[in-house]
Amino acid sequence: MESRKVQKVGYSTLTISLPSEWVKRKNIKKGDIVFIMPEVDGTLRIVPSDLLQREEAEEYIINADVCDEKRLLERLIVGSYILGRDVVRITSTTRIKSECVEEIRGIVPRLIGLGILEETPKNILLQCSIDPTKFQMDMLIRRLSLIASTIYSEAIQALLKNDTTLAMDAISREDEADMIFFLATRLLVLAQRKRDIAEKIGFSKLILIPCTCLILQYLELIADYSEYIAKEVIELEKSKAKLDKPILEKVYQLSEVTETIFQKAVDCIFTKDLKIANSLLEMHKVLESQIEYEMHQLSENPYLRTIVSTLSKIADKGAVIAKLAINTTLMKSDEQVGKILKIKRHTRTTPLPVKRK
Repeated sequence: MESRKVQKVGYSTLTISLPSEWVKRKNIKKGDIVFIMPEVDGTLRIVPSDLLQREEAEEYIINADVCDEKRLLERLIVGSYILGRDVVRITSTTRIKSECVEEIRGIVPRLIGLGILEETPKNILLQCSIDPTKFQMDMLIRRLSLIASTIYSEAIQALLKNDTTLAMDAISREDEADMIFFLATRLLVLAQRKRDIAEKIGFSKLILIPCTCLILQYLELIADYSEYIAKEVIELEKSKAKLDKPILEKVYQLSEVTETIFQKAVDCIFTKDLKIANSLLEMHKVLESQIEYEMHQLSENPYLRTIVSTLSKIADKGAVIAKLAINTTLMKSDEQVGKILKIKRHTRTTPLPVKRK
């Protein structure tokens, strides 16, 4: 860190000089324009004009010829989208393979705001026209939570009713969970790079971004696990295995507690209720013991064992979200926290005594 002394020029203008090494690296000369951007934490960011122009016009190129492994091109497009890249061109020296075109057309509709702008045999241009400031992160968290809860509820009901159609409905919703997750992750990456965006999507403190990223990741995993339960229900029906009513009732009871843990954990993110979050963590400990016991009773049915094991994974993710709800509440350090935790800062005005030998 380099310090600079503030100097007065004229009657009221205050100035500081730019570090010479930085000026040389950025090739800044007398008369060039730089942009000064105020950040949400009170700091100022100095950006050379050519850097801003480069950000706006930069085009990223993916060579389709080297994407010869299954779904590699799809994952590169998703990665570019999450990193906030607005213009991506897929190219080939001869012709883009039909399987690559299929991957592109399959993934583009699952990335909100991304579209195919132009297409030729050798080039496909993708452009994202989404305005990140039109979204609030709290809204996206609630939306992802609702989708995950719906998939979970339909999967459990499909098990109880032996309804494969309902299980298929649950499976079909998972793509929507991915769409919200990809969009929210893209916004988090942009918020880390551009603090004005962070403020507009709901981050008053940048320290909350990593916790929010984890919350989204665990909600997306809950949606994935719920989809897996729905798939196991379909396999269970195919096996024609007979399920005793008492066993199904036990599984249902475990599923109810599991659902309570992850749904109320998400609520705690917004209500900032530390006591409820703590009670969910205690509830999770009891549930773990119950699931361990029931696993021994289901030794003859591999499908139900897998479903109960997946319930355990969902409950684990719900418990982590409850912990994150506590952490984010403490980070905000507002009136709600003050009811339980008081912060007292000491300012030392006298030097520490020196111990003499």
